[in-house]
Amino acid sequence: MLEDVLLITEKHQNAAAKIVDLCLDDDKKQPKKEKMIIAISGESGSGKSELAHEVAKLLNKNHNIVAKTLHTDNFYNTLPKKRRAWREKKGIDKVVGYNEYLWDEIKQVFKAFKKGKKVFMPCVDLITEQVDILGTNFRKVDMLVVDGLYAIKAKQADLRFYINLTYLETKTKHTKDIRGKEVMDEGRWATLEQEHKIVTSLKPTADYLITPDFDVVENPEKEK
Repeated sequence: MLEDVLLITEKHQNAAAKIVDLCLDDDKKQPKKEKMIIAISGESGSGKSELAHEVAKLLNKNHNIVAKTLHTDNFYNTLPKKRRAWREKKGIDKVVGYNEYLWDEIKQVFKAFKKGKKVFMPCVDLITEQVDILGTNFRKVDMLVVDGLYAIKAKQADLRFYINLTYLETKTKHTKDIRGKEVMDEGRWATLEQEHKIVTSLKPTADYLITPDFDVVENPEKEK
């Protein structure tokens, strides 16, 4: 999203370095798979965008591997300032979840990436609420780093990472977030709780967990 603020710290940088190592082959020169997609999920405020940014940055800067990020929040079916009213009208417990995203459009981006073709996709400007349409040519892009609440749900992902932090553990960030994304009140907490229920259900699909102190470990709960 345009105008979003990333609060990157040393813990994000350290975790990103470990993720990069897991994505590359033994001689650390190439991704383990051609046109590789890695996905990072976690609850709101857990650090998904910061981590995705750092992973892509390290791949490009240190390994000469062209990597781009894809933020699934650009694919919501409602704009940020209208989303709250829409959720409350429809019922937070009924609409908050997977179906808030334009998954068909996300899949089209994955398809274009895999085929090395050009694609147009939305990019939401948080200040103007304008949806810009950006064209990206994936011909020379080696890896796609996807982040979002439900990013690891995507079947196209080759490697999945789950940030093991709940919205309650990042409560201070929600109430004092300098990004000022949304008013924190009963409606917002209800939304975070509904997201929590859905996001945590995806945890067994992750290959690796990002611990609360941002270590990267194999997921002991991974589905067989």
